[in-house]
Order: sequence, then structure tokens, then C-alpha cells
Amino acid sequence: MREAQRHRLPRLLARTVREPRGGIMTKDVIALTTKLPDPRTIAAAMLSGGPDLRLQTLGEGAVVQLTDDEGRPLVSIESPMLLAVPYEAQRLLGVRADQLGESVWWTEVRATAATDQARRLASVAAGRLVAMLGGVLWPPEAVGEGIGVVDTRGAQVPPSPHPEQPAVDVLTDAAAVLFQDRPVLGLSSWLGNALLSAVAEERHAQIVTPPHTLLTLPARLALAEVEGRWVVREESGDYYDGLTGAVLCWQGDSFVPVSDSLPEAGGTGTAAAFAPVPNPDERQLLLSIRTCHRADEHLLLGGALEAAWQHLTGADPAAWGTAEPAGLPWSRRNLTDFARERAPRPTRLVVVGAPDRPAIAALNILRTADGVEEDINLGIGYGKDEEPPFDALVGLADDLASHHGLRSALVHVRTGRRDVNAPASFETPPIPLALALGAEEAQRAGARSDMVPTPQPPQAIGARRRPGRYYCLGEADSPSNWARLRSLLEHLRGRDT
Repeated sequence: MREAQRHRLPRLLARTVREPRGGIMTKDVIALTTKLPDPRTIAAAMLSGGPDLRLQTLGEGAVVQLTDDEGRPLVSIESPMLLAVPYEAQRLLGVRADQLGESVWWTEVRATAATDQARRLASVAAGRLVAMLGGVLWPPEAVGEGIGVVDTRGAQVPPSPHPEQPAVDVLTDAAAVLFQDRPVLGLSSWLGNALLSAVAEERHAQIVTPPHTLLTLPARLALAEVEGRWVVREESGDYYDGLTGAVLCWQGDSFVPVSDSLPEAGGTGTAAAFAPVPNPDERQLLLSIRTCHRADEHLLLGGALEAAWQHLTGADPAAWGTAEPAGLPWSRRNLTDFARERAPRPTRLVVVGAPDRPAIAALNILRTADGVEEDINLGIGYGKDEEPPFDALVGLADDLASHHGLRSALVHVRTGRRDVNAPASFETPPIPLALALGAEEAQRAGARSDMVPTPQPPQAIGARRRPGRYYCLGEADSPSNWARLRSLLEHLRGRDT
């Protein structure tokens, strides 16, 4: 089976990732309905695509698959997700919130890349859901295909490369390859499960997209965590790494840099399409925050993230969830209950803000010997004439140290998209602005923490009797802040040695 997948990969890439302009360029179709698609409605929608189709389920019913008469999957549909914050559909798909109601059901239908009939089946099934329940079909081009039945007789459907992971399109000994064509690629449950599965099976996760796709912050962090690769396919048919710009090629059973496979070619191996896109008027504030709390029945998680949102945007987070889209209204109590039910397993969550102030965070919660730790990566976007609230950073650090179990916080600023998404082009590296240490970390640094290689002395934050420290590294546009940060870390670590 894997050998057959190797031979078929170039043809799959050419056909499914990028079609001529004007054609449908995705295998995923999403029904945004105003009513809940119940199991009977889903079954009726799936079977409306043709007379010779069968249904089967995976994951205790979480995924329903439409198969041919030999049981080979054609289309997979995941359990519908309620979006209590419908502008998540606008953030990820470009579907305006005013086209939807106050809440909407997101039902994702994914077609196998192995046969053309599967894409039409996905359109028919999703279109049928919208016709029965009301709503919007994405992508809009799928509306024309979502009519009638699809003749699958004689279709050549190879075995699924990974029966338990419908998002995986090609599986080899070295890599799990996923094709995605969306305006914004978020950390969906499909994608998250596929990344974890690849790691467990000791394969490299490789996501193939066209150049226009953007990666959300949670998707980018998850891909980096598993040491995966973002493969961008240009219209010319060439490939490059969307995060590094390295020119790629398919060699054996995975995508590798051309400089690795053909070292005699020489050169830097950077794709011309990776050239930076001028973006001087938009900036991002990036925060990495670690906290630790005593584990007891009164613990309420999410406080540090909520405080950061309030200090830097003037509002609470809007929604949270285990993946993107994040469909649950913000609630620290509900978030805590969910994490407590999963303990001692780690909990990974996505938190988003309202459209008027783009902000998104990846929140990881882990039970350790020290207590309950929260690892937060937060990005906030600012457009033209929107100045990041640099003056609020000290107050935030003081709040985190006083009330939210701060261990450390590192703040960066960068020129980048206001929506905090990553394009498949060069971005200027972020500049560090400040480092904050909670009381425990500051105590480890000892008395020498007041004699530091920074432009100004550190400020005490948190409790007076046992304060933490806030270190300003310099101006927002000063690349020398990196040297100051390195010197500061060496200085503080020197105390431990």
C-alpha cells in the first residue's frame, strides 16, 4: 500500500493542491447551518450523493464515513460543532457574520484526494445539509456542485492511507502528508489529531498548501512542536517551506530541502516566492507566559490569560475551544472544569478575541509535581494608527506576579499582519521588549538581579515582601534588544551556577 502511495504522490499533488484559476481548489466543504444536523439528517445528506454508497463510523461515532461498495472511504464528516461566536467563520473562512445567525453549527466534510468523484460527493452532502437546515456553504464554488447525485461506478478508489486519520492523504514510512487549501489554516481537530498521530508513529507531518494560505498562531505552534513542515506549492509546480523559504522536492518518501538532496547544486536554496511582503503599518505584540498554581478544589484557571487580554485589549477573550474554530463563549469556570476532567492528561486549548481587536492564544495546561502549570502563547494584532499599549506591560506583569502565579513572561513586538496569521513569505524576526520573573524565579536570581545589563534597573512587581522583577530591554524598534536579552539571561543564570 505505501509503495503505491509513493508512486501516486506527484499526480495527487498536481491535481488536488492547486487547480487552474476559477476551479474549486479544496477537498474540504463546510456546511454552516442554523440548526443542529442530527444523526438522521447527516445520514440522509451523506447518502443523497448516490445509490451505491455505504456508511461507516470511526472513533465511537465521532466521524461518519461514506464508502464505496467495498468499504473504501470517499468522504468523512466530523461531529457538528456549535459556534456560539459566529465570527469565527469569518476569521477562518471569510464568511461574514451577518450572513449567519447568533449561533451556527459548523459541519466539516472532507473528501479523499484519491478520486475526483469524492470532492463532488462532499459538495453534495454538505449542500444537502444546508438545503435542509438553512445556512451557508463554503467554499461558495461548491454550491454549483452540491446538486444531484454522483456516479461512483468504476471510480478507482485506492485503500485509505490511514483509516484512523481521514485528514492524511498520503502515508509513507517517513511522512504523513496532508493537503489543505483554505484561506486560513487553523488548528482544526482533524489537523491536531493527524499531527499527534504522526508523532506517535514516528513520521514527519507535512502539510501542503497553495501560496495564499495563512497559518494561525496555534497551527504554527503545533506544527513546530512536532517538527513538522509547511510545504507550499507554487502555481509553477515548485515547492518551498512556508516558514523558512527553503526550496523543497519530493525525495523517496517525504519532502526535503533541495540543498539536502542535491548538495552539489550549491546556493542558499531559498525560493524567490518567499520574498518579504511590505507591511510597515501593521504590528503584532507576542507574549509567552508561564504560570504555576497550587492544585486544589478552589483553583480557577485562565486568569493569567484573561488578565493579559484585559490589560492589552480592554476586553475579555471572546471564545475558547479545543481546536479551531473556537466555538464556546469565554468562561474560566467551564475551561477549568474541562481541564479538571482531563487531568492528569495535558489540556491544549485555543482562545480567540473579538473581530475589532484580533487576538489569539494557545493555552496548554499541565499537572506537574509543582502544581498546575499554564503555558500561554498570545498574539495581538495592531493596524495603521493603532499603537500597541507598551505602557500597560509593567502593570500586566505586576498583576500576573500578584494574583496569577507568574513564573516568567517574555514580550516581543514585530512587524506583521494585524490578523496575527503567518503568510508563506519572509517575516521580520520579532524584537524582545521585556522579561518578567515571578517571585520564585527572581529569588533564584538572587541579589545580583538588581545589577543587570539593561538600559534601566529592574522594577519590583508583585508582593512587596517577596517581589518579582520586570526587566525592560529597550525600545520597540531596537534590534540590539536581542543582545541585551542574551546578556541578561547569562547574568541571571550565572547566579545559579
